[in-house]
Parts: sequence; structure tokens; C-alpha cells
Amino acid sequence: MPNQFRFLLFLTFLSVISFGCNSISKENNLLKEYDLRNPEVFAMPESLKEISGIAFDKGRSDSVYAIQDEEGKLFRLGWQNQKAQHVKFGGKGDFEDLAILKDQVIILKSNGDLYSFPFADVRFETMDKAQEWKNILPKGEYEGLYADPVSEEIFVLCKKCSQDNAEKRVSGYILKMADGIKRTGSFELDVEKIKALTSKVKKGFKPSALAKNPVTGDWFILSGFNKVLVVTDKNWKPKEVYPLSSNNFNQPEGIAFDKSGNLYISNEGDETLDGNILKIKRLVK
Repeated sequence: MPNQFRFLLFLTFLSVISFGCNSISKENNLLKEYDLRNPEVFAMPESLKEISGIAFDKGRSDSVYAIQDEEGKLFRLGWQNQKAQHVKFGGKGDFEDLAILKDQVIILKSNGDLYSFPFADVRFETMDKAQEWKNILPKGEYEGLYADPVSEEIFVLCKKCSQDNAEKRVSGYILKMADGIKRTGSFELDVEKIKALTSKVKKGFKPSALAKNPVTGDWFILSGFNKVLVVTDKNWKPKEVYPLSSNNFNQPEGIAFDKSGNLYISNEGDETLDGNILKIKRLVK
């Protein structure tokens, strides 16, 4: 074998090694803050086997608020206490996510309808019928809702909307609560840029939930369909994509942060597994 050819092979080998190291270090950059391999597991009671969205009030993690995707009930649990209390806010329906903003609870239905009621009502078993808000969002399928406590804006993310091509972009909408809930703006995720970071979105990106990291300001966007966690900057530019192992993440549906920046992901159960909430502690650098 000519020496020149050997040298070219050696350079190719070095390039492959270098690429591999860069990929590993890129993945480890996320793991420096959150080790998704070793979460604390909080098993849900039977009533929350089909848990979908989760939220905290003002980032306090002593109580977690949750909904499931069949009944109009808001559940309240102490952390690691399976005794769930609930308030009924509506009838049966496909409820996907919730947020708590100031003195209001906001709940998202899969068709884009929204429900709101006073947070004070979570203490009761029954309440007056929640206010229902229709035709604020374009027709489509929605699963992700987040309320920013600083800007007081509400963010809703499409899972499957007719105006989107899920292989290229995903739309989102910004809402405000002022004499009702009104749409005030929009944003979008560039799926092509997500594809550049992972091979797991070849068939398009379908988000399940979103939340803003209170420490970094980055957006964390969960997809149960793609089994990935996407991290973007505050302007929705994708920075990192992390695959979610089925060993821990059976069917990821909800995401939230507490005020310390610890990450929580809820997983729907099935015939053999309970629903759960996984706590991934923020690793202080």
C-alpha cells in the first residue's frame, strides 16, 4: 500500500474519531445539567395512569398539579404521596396540558379549546363550570401549553396543524389573559434545524409539551411521538436534541420545571406500567 494512501486513511480515521468525540461532548453538554438516565420516579395512582400535563404553582415543587386525557378533573398531589385530590372542572374530553398563571388555571384540550377557572377552586371537589374559550386557535391538534410568570404570556404549540408541514416547521401561538384569553402573536420551530441535530425526526416533529427553564431561559420541548427532548434558545432556535430511552420514558406527555430548575417529565402508563412523573435534578456546575 503506497505511503500516501496510508496517510489519507490515517487522516480519515482521525476525522471519524474527532466527529465522534464532538458528538459525545455535545450530548454531554446537556448531561452536565440534567442526567436523564437516573431520574427520581414518582408512581401515579390509578386515577392518573393516563396522566398528560403537569404544572407547579409559582415553581413550588411540594405540590404537583396534573390532568389526564379522559376526564375534566384537575388533580393535586404532594410529592411522593399517591393520595390524589381533585376538582372537577368539566366533562369527559381529551385534555392535554395545563398551566397556572397568577390566580388562574388554564387547561388545553386537544382541539385547541381552552378552559380557565380560579386557582382558589383547586381546594374543592366541585366548582362552578369553568370558562370555556373556543376559536382562539386555528383548527388542529394541540398538546403543549406553557404560561410565563414573568411576561404573563401563554404559549401553545401545535402537534399537528393543517397550516404546517411537520417535516419543515411547527407553529406556535402566544396568548394573553386580559378580559378573556386573546391571541397576540405567533412563533415557529424550524424542524429542518432539529433534523440537523438528530435522526429521530425523519417523519416530522410532533411536540407533546413545552416549558421554559427558569435558570437558563431555554425552551425544553418534549415529543412522545419522536421520543426526544429538544432544547432551543429563547428565540426558538434549536440547540440540542436528546433521545429519550423507553426504559425510563414509557410515553412522555408533560414537562415542567420547579423554581430551582429541576426538570419533571410525566409519562402515561399502560397495561403493565403505572403512570409516573420523573424528577431530573439540575446538576449545579
